[in-house]
Amino acid sequence: MNGKATTIKTRLERGRSALGPALELVHTGRAPTRAVLTAELGVTRATAGAVAAELEALGLIQVDSRPGAAAGSQGRPSHRLAVNDSGPVVLAAQIHADGYRAALVGLGGRIVATAPGRKTVAPDPAQVIGSVVEAGAVLLRESGRRCVGAGLAVPSAVAEPEGTALNPLHLAWPAGSPVREIFAEQVRAAGLAGPAFAGNDVNLAALAEHRHGAGRGAQHLLCVATGHRGVGGALVIDGRLHTGSSGLALEVGHLTVNPDGRPCYCGGRGCLDVETDPLAFLNAAGRTPGPEVSLLQQSRELLRGQYDDPGIRGAGEELIDRLGLGLAGLVNILNPDRIILGGLHRELLDADPERLRAVVADRSLWGRSGGVPILPCTLDHNSLVGAAELAWQPVLDDPLAALAGSKATS
Repeated sequence: MNGKATTIKTRLERGRSALGPALELVHTGRAPTRAVLTAELGVTRATAGAVAAELEALGLIQVDSRPGAAAGSQGRPSHRLAVNDSGPVVLAAQIHADGYRAALVGLGGRIVATAPGRKTVAPDPAQVIGSVVEAGAVLLRESGRRCVGAGLAVPSAVAEPEGTALNPLHLAWPAGSPVREIFAEQVRAAGLAGPAFAGNDVNLAALAEHRHGAGRGAQHLLCVATGHRGVGGALVIDGRLHTGSSGLALEVGHLTVNPDGRPCYCGGRGCLDVETDPLAFLNAAGRTPGPEVSLLQQSRELLRGQYDDPGIRGAGEELIDRLGLGLAGLVNILNPDRIILGGLHRELLDADPERLRAVVADRSLWGRSGGVPILPCTLDHNSLVGAAELAWQPVLDDPLAALAGSKATS
């Protein structure tokens, strides 16, 4: 092979090895232009251009080679890069205490279509997982889009590498249900292409927020959130979920914040899980949970519309104080550089941010030296978006291999 051919081959190999990193930069919004992509990848402009062209040919991104110049700018503007709004999608599914939701999610964390289903969750996980997959398959047929994978979020710790839901406390499922295996079987049975994954709903919410929402730029991101029932937590360190040795880390819902409080499903008493979730708020406010509206939605409406009511305010302050105590303990242990709150906890933060931040600062060692930013989650359906991130990850790792594999199975 002559020198020129060797140079071309080396440039091609370098470009292909950069496809995944380049796609992740566009996917997370960190490379809006080819100039930024060139700098972030540390390659030549020609190589960055070739990489962008390859990703565009794969149908993953769009390249605008003639963008308008900003007012007052000089020189030729760089090519603009964006995810392809008409490109492939993944099936994302979430199961919670009040039912399920299926969605199609494109690159960039963009939800293309959703199908909610509110019903009593069957004690047989295969039954409800089958229902949510079928709902997603209907969305996919209606969209005409290509599916490259599927991800499932469940309200339970998911053990690795088995993919079993160890403690679905707020579902009537058997402990140790093989949710990933069931989900993969249902995905294949529905004729959907690509690999299937499953994970804990709050872990996935944190991953989505770190890539696309309130957690962008954080190095040590702590997420604490309520679902429709219970409380979960997650930690993202340098862009990676910290899941522990077997996927079970950050079960923060079982921190004790009220030793004389309510019995918890874990066998303890006064845990965050039963002291700061929507049911705890409704009980503290003296409200009876309504059958037609989810506990989370009912609590949210009270906090947003009736916080001037002394009973609602008192219940909110009671939960804020307990949540703040739990967050302070986590700050002492984990030393995060940002905390984001989801579900009912986001509503509590919005209702009285000064009180929550004061409790955390007063009860944590590091809070008194400047405090940790505490922010609300910003993504709608962040657990769904996080489930999609699981399914997109093989494509982000190796676009050529992943798309060839999903095409072969479709």
